[in-house]
Amino acid sequence: MADIKALKEKINNSGMTFSSIAKKSGILRETLYNRLNGVSDFTATEIVGLSRTLKLTKSERDDIFLNEKLNDMQP
Repeated sequence: MADIKALKEKINNSGMTFSSIAKKSGILRETLYNRLNGVSDFTATEIVGLSRTLKLTKSERDDIFLNEKLNDMQP
């Protein structure tokens, strides 16, 4: 599961509208809304699109989308 709080903060600080972020990321607005509300997880394609649109660094991307998964893998 993504760090939704951190992602929403990036979205809010981007200066773009929610709809424009969805469009530029190649995600339907409704799908992005559902992902942010925990209905289902982000796909790899959506993560790439959001990372480019929000100009996330690799570290920010990993912290937002992979942090929990990486922690689960540690012994």
